[in-house]
Amino acid sequence: MFAVFKTARRRLRLAGAALGLFALAACDVGAISSSLPGSGGARVDASRPVPVALLLPRSDPNAGNIPRDLENAARLAMQNLGGVTVDLRVYDTAGQPATASAVAQQAADEGAAIIIGPLYAEAANAAAIAVADDGLSVLSFSNNPTIAGGNLFVLGQTFQNTANRLVSYGVRQGRDDIAVLYQDNLAGQIGRNAIQAAAARNGAQVVGAEAYALNTESLTGAIGRVKPLVDAGTADALFLTDSWEGGLSVVLQLAPEQGISPQSAQYMGLTRWDSRPDGFQLPGIEGAFFALPDRSAIAAFEGRYATAYGAPPHPLAALAFDGIAAVGALVGQGKADAIGPAALTQGAGFQGASGVFRFLPDGTNERGLAVASVRNQQVTILDPAPRAFGGAGF
Repeated sequence: MFAVFKTARRRLRLAGAALGLFALAACDVGAISSSLPGSGGARVDASRPVPVALLLPRSDPNAGNIPRDLENAARLAMQNLGGVTVDLRVYDTAGQPATASAVAQQAADEGAAIIIGPLYAEAANAAAIAVADDGLSVLSFSNNPTIAGGNLFVLGQTFQNTANRLVSYGVRQGRDDIAVLYQDNLAGQIGRNAIQAAAARNGAQVVGAEAYALNTESLTGAIGRVKPLVDAGTADALFLTDSWEGGLSVVLQLAPEQGISPQSAQYMGLTRWDSRPDGFQLPGIEGAFFALPDRSAIAAFEGRYATAYGAPPHPLAALAFDGIAAVGALVGQGKADAIGPAALTQGAGFQGASGVFRFLPDGTNERGLAVASVRNQQVTILDPAPRAFGGAGF
């Protein structure tokens, strides 16, 4: 029975290191929230270059080309800030929390007005704690919501953002009784919690949540415990938290084989299901809901990046572009307190590499996402990504 998962892991290794490193940024075990209250933020003079510290794991051998691509994307964003000039200062964290703390304090001492980065959650948490007393905000590349708060904001797309978008759309389609299948690890637990919170926020309910280990016996048991909910009509949607580099391909194969058909329950996915076209033939993916960034925006960014640097960017590079874009937009307003927490959390948000986004008061973010599906082995957009925000966010 374990052969199914072994085969899946062999296939999924071909997906590359990008998603794996994103998972590291998202789910460092042991990261704690930085809740130290910063001041109103550093004062800036829009008529002068704004000193921005970029913290990257340059000397971390496990980071590959990600630090280079993040820096390239930041410099690309600097070219189009409407007259705002950024004095970009790059510091090496080596991927270590202690080093990140030290160089963050160095950046503050050297006059940085804001910090963008680091990449990993624990390093970001350490950096934010180090400069909280200096009144500096830290815009981390992580998507781990457990570190967000105080002077620490996360730029990475969060599970909560994705869950809210999909649950909200599902409710409008009459799918508001949700069963959750989640992998029994930190990422799965964060995903389950995000779905539960999104259900409560949007008038849906989670009628069952089952965890599984990465083996066929455990998954078969979890599916078997969910199936009666679908058969009885208690659940009309099945939300999966897993990813292609985990066991998603096996889940999308086994769940329909065990009787949970896409016709009886609306499949939904918390991760990017469009990244593996070789999985589009799996029975559970036809008609499923998953979320994507604004495809036209990300294509434009990737085109500009490739023209400037001769190769496509790493998927995480867009986050550095977004950080600089936010700073430029705020400083361009001409206010001395332009990059304090109150300004960072403005409701209108910012235009980034993958579309509109905004920071929320709890340090997380909301991104404009499209709802997509796979039909006849092709990605179809069901509900386009919004181009602007209305209201105060969720």
